[in-house]
Amino acid sequence: MARSAEVKRRTKETDIQITLNLDGKGLSSIDTSIPFLDHMFELMAGHGFMDLTVKAKGDTEIDYHHTVEDLGICLGQAVSKALGEKKAIRRYGKASVPMDEALAQVVIDISNRPYLSYKVPLKTSLTGKFDVGILSEFFRALVNHAGLTMHIELVSGDDPHHSAEAIFKAFARALDDASQREERLEGVPSTKGLL
Repeated sequence: MARSAEVKRRTKETDIQITLNLDGKGLSSIDTSIPFLDHMFELMAGHGFMDLTVKAKGDTEIDYHHTVEDLGICLGQAVSKALGEKKAIRRYGKASVPMDEALAQVVIDISNRPYLSYKVPLKTSLTGKFDVGILSEFFRALVNHAGLTMHIELVSGDDPHHSAEAIFKAFARALDDASQREERLEGVPSTKGLL
């Protein structure tokens, strides 16, 4: 059974379409209307072995906040739909990824209990015109709509581009790890019998 999903969301501020296949090959077609975010999504797809198509338009003439947050909402919904009943998955995943001086660690629990711990201390957060500080809103929206507990920690890093890249790659690898099928398990990965 394919673990894929399509999400469409249109508001007065954004118009977003996402298709996701968790069991893909890392193929992507990304147009978020924010070039830096396009780059991060392409990295995420490639390093998470997910096939991902994103088409988004938003009120970026105001700022990037609505588009970034709504992309998190839509990706979270797509992850949740693709996982379905969450049967026979590993549930937990983690990854540490370096990018030059930056080192990011992401730990995920597909728990149906949304929670984000985001420890990303940066002295400067601008890379080009993009403020990577807003990525906390993306990941918060994602965990809330995917039902994930996720801890993101920037262990080291000065350059905001390198730091964001390490975070997105670590997130992708941790999600791939947590969502992998567990052949020894028939139901959901919980002693309670329910996530």
